[in-house]
Amino acid sequence: MPKPLFLLQSARMSPAHRVRWLLVAGVLLLWGGLGAFGPARQAAANASLNIRVLFPKTRFSAPSDGRLLLLISKDPSAEPRFQISEDLDTQQVFGMDVNGVQPGQVVTFDPQADGYPVLRLADLPPGDYFVQVLFHRYETFRRSDGHVVKLPMDRGEGQQWNRAPGNTYSTPRQITLNPQRGGTVELSLDQEIPPIPPPPDTKYIKHFKIRSELLSKFWGRPMELGACVLLPEGFDEHPDLRYPLCVFHGHFPYTFDGFRETPPDPDLKPDYSKRFKLTGYNRIQQQAAYDFYKTWTSPDFPRLVIVEIQHANPYYDDSYAVNSANVGPYGDAIMRELIPEIERRFRCIGQGWARFTYGGSTGGWEALAAQIFYPDDFNGCFAACPDPIDFRAYTTVNIYADDNAYVFGGPWKTVPRPGKRDYLGHLQATVQQMNQLELALGSNGRSGGQWDIWQAVYSPVGPDGYPKPIWDKRTGVIDKSVAAYWREHYDLGDILRRNWKTLGPKLQGKIHIYCGDMDNYYLNNAVYLVEEFLAATTDPPYGGEIRYGDRAEHCWNGDPTRPNALSRLRYNEMYVPKIMERLKATAPPGWTMQQGGWVFRPKAAQKP
Repeated sequence: MPKPLFLLQSARMSPAHRVRWLLVAGVLLLWGGLGAFGPARQAAANASLNIRVLFPKTRFSAPSDGRLLLLISKDPSAEPRFQISEDLDTQQVFGMDVNGVQPGQVVTFDPQADGYPVLRLADLPPGDYFVQVLFHRYETFRRSDGHVVKLPMDRGEGQQWNRAPGNTYSTPRQITLNPQRGGTVELSLDQEIPPIPPPPDTKYIKHFKIRSELLSKFWGRPMELGACVLLPEGFDEHPDLRYPLCVFHGHFPYTFDGFRETPPDPDLKPDYSKRFKLTGYNRIQQQAAYDFYKTWTSPDFPRLVIVEIQHANPYYDDSYAVNSANVGPYGDAIMRELIPEIERRFRCIGQGWARFTYGGSTGGWEALAAQIFYPDDFNGCFAACPDPIDFRAYTTVNIYADDNAYVFGGPWKTVPRPGKRDYLGHLQATVQQMNQLELALGSNGRSGGQWDIWQAVYSPVGPDGYPKPIWDKRTGVIDKSVAAYWREHYDLGDILRRNWKTLGPKLQGKIHIYCGDMDNYYLNNAVYLVEEFLAATTDPPYGGEIRYGDRAEHCWNGDPTRPNALSRLRYNEMYVPKIMERLKATAPPGWTMQQGGWVFRPKAAQKP
């Protein structure tokens, strides 16, 4: 083989010139080699997976804002939109904001969109998938504080993006995806979720809504509050009797939960509860609801009115029943607008001694918060597995002492903070993963998820009109100024400690808290901190009750005689008898029970 020209030429040069020439020749050789491989490398670099989404004119008649979600699943058992969760069996979602999209426009999905559990579309493993897109519609709100924000208004579904009427989605398709090879996938938002019909009234359950003037003024558009009211046996037959009111707080109710006037459906196909490892849990739930109906209408069960409130809002299926800079004055709207209307319509006593509140999880926090923020308006709260009631244990984060919400830090290593466990302590999600899911579902705290509603309720308004983040969603770095705001306004444990001298006399005998010591979300940790203060307090003593369930998970209601799967279905049966004991002990002079209800006879009119 003949020598290359540059070698022949270099042999005739001086040593100094030969070195220079060899350096130049080497660069030229490298450049030429890169040129040979350049097209292939460039093609690989340019390879991208293009997801093109059509907003058809048949579904869109005006420019639209919202969150476009790309849903990818390996599981054919259900549509991808129903398979996104914080659990180990979750499927994949990517999300991007879309503003002012025109009817008939095609939107290319952003390759840098936030994803969960895989963070970026380019990192998706090649394979065959079931693919679907969904568009979660936003509405523009011009709030009374001057901010203009775009948020998803609830449409009767309880802030569930995958079931919200008016949201559009594509028919799922099985597609081979390979981000390394690229390609184009075209999808169309050709389906629309239909409206939800209102629930029917029955003899025992009534539904109504009111326009809230307080909330309408705050949000700059008409806003409603709803009530699902359970009436006592004999309500129609005894029109002169009046009744105590129980506010059963919890997540959005379509109708009154856990009450069924007919036996379980014999044709109901049994499902399987992964959480409780029970086959036919749907049948167990129907039986429990029917059993409560029989108990409720039995001769000896106490007669009172129970209400579940509908207060879904643009951030969540529930407002947390307090006044909030971001969510609005829901505390006052519920207490000063809705509850008086319930008591007027359904012959309630309408006095603080005859009102009680209870609930679990979100409802547990609300029950305790309502009792603390409106201490004279309730005669007792029963809070089961409450959301964090002391922010030194905001699940596994101390927002005051910790610098990062996602990791425990040491001098040589960091350990991810756990976010969700089972009763054996087996980890299913970290705090970071749970927040990454919400980041994929919505920017600016608009996911409709748990961490985002806590932030929306507790935070001050940020400069952009959205809630000021308690921490950076991507890094977990905590904003101490926001933490200080939370402490001042919504840390229930801190509020009790700071104000017990004035609050204590009003709350004595009213606080009851129940929590499993293996709560899935570590909520028992905050209960320990509040108990530590209350148990040591003697001026005055709190006079209530705090109990823990051994190895009990989330939603344990204080019943040690039943497993978690069953006790969580019996909140009313658990708390109503306790409420009746306090009613009998604290009823003012002149009020007496008669045929299950209550009548007021002034002392002068009573027989000797």
